Amino acid sequence: MKSNIDATNQTRWRTQRRIGVGAPHAMAWHLGGNPQGEPWLLLHGGPGSGANPGLMAPLDLARHRAIAPDQRGCGESRPRGATQRNHTAALVRDLEQLRERLGLARWSVLAGSWGSVLALAYARAHPTRVDRLVLRGAFALTQREIAGLLRGQGYGQTLSVAGLLWPQSGGVPMPALLARLRQLFQGGTPSVAGLRAARRWALCESRAAAHGMWKAWLHASRPAPPLRQAWGLQRRRERRLAAEATRRPGVADRRLLDRLRIQRHYLAHRGFLRPGALDRAVMSLAHQGIRVDWVHGRHDAVCPPRNSRRWAAMGARIAPDRVSLSLTGAGHLGHEPATLAALRDRVRAGA
Repeated sequence: MKSNIDATNQTRWRTQRRIGVGAPHAMAWHLGGNPQGEPWLLLHGGPGSGANPGLMAPLDLARHRAIAPDQRGCGESRPRGATQRNHTAALVRDLEQLRERLGLARWSVLAGSWGSVLALAYARAHPTRVDRLVLRGAFALTQREIAGLLRGQGYGQTLSVAGLLWPQSGGVPMPALLARLRQLFQGGTPSVAGLRAARRWALCESRAAAHGMWKAWLHASRPAPPLRQAWGLQRRRERRLAAEATRRPGVADRRLLDRLRIQRHYLAHRGFLRPGALDRAVMSLAHQGIRVDWVHGRHDAVCPPRNSRRWAAMGARIAPDRVSLSLTGAGHLGHEPATLAALRDRVRAGA
């Protein structure tokens, strides 16, 4: 009986104390899996989201060690929602400080969506500290991707953030829309307009993310039980978000505004990266022989599959034996059955 209890304690999700990473920020991180196992850095998406136990799903928790930080202003990190001194170069420094704090010589990186951007930036800055990368639903920070999040796209999209703020306008320029959202999301007490915009944005995100599951459902003659379950959960989440659009403000809204303040901040600055920075990172990693496994849903309506296809092809021209590409019958979400299976295969295959 004792060995079973020890095994359970060994793999559970554990939140650690925060460490100062430069005023005003203190970073929280979470651990899971085997404390003596192969270390994996898990980078959450967003920007603005936080780490959660679901990030560990691709790992073999008996032999892998999960290390999942909450990026600046996110999750349990403090101050939540703070954009001051919050940019990609600072996030890279935070990750390196965490590696040193944990006494790790090297680690592998598993990341999805926005997390793939941070993973590439970190690996390019510290290539000798990275064994390999597994990147899901790679985000290229294009104007089209950013516009899609705010103007509505994918499954069931009949609303958008732009349409809420400028109902009579056909096409609002992205800089103007992002500037207006900055005004709405700043301050301690959310305005009615800010709250409406935040709730609308959350629902738009959910529907865009669900697009791939919907397409997978349509293409499956007999959807497997895991897909049925994932689709059912997603539909219930959308109904909840739609129902909450008219409720009174609460704690959940404060957290939503904090998350979207960070997201708007990074989208408005295109991830604080220079043009071509992600391409250069991909080529640099290939030249140094660092393995990169790309996993992307064919029906992704948030980050188009061409992102991973292009970067995988770019890396393969330099180091064909250090690059792989897995296109799955899914969308953007990492827990969709087809994508999760591919991630497990890549993570557990070894270097």
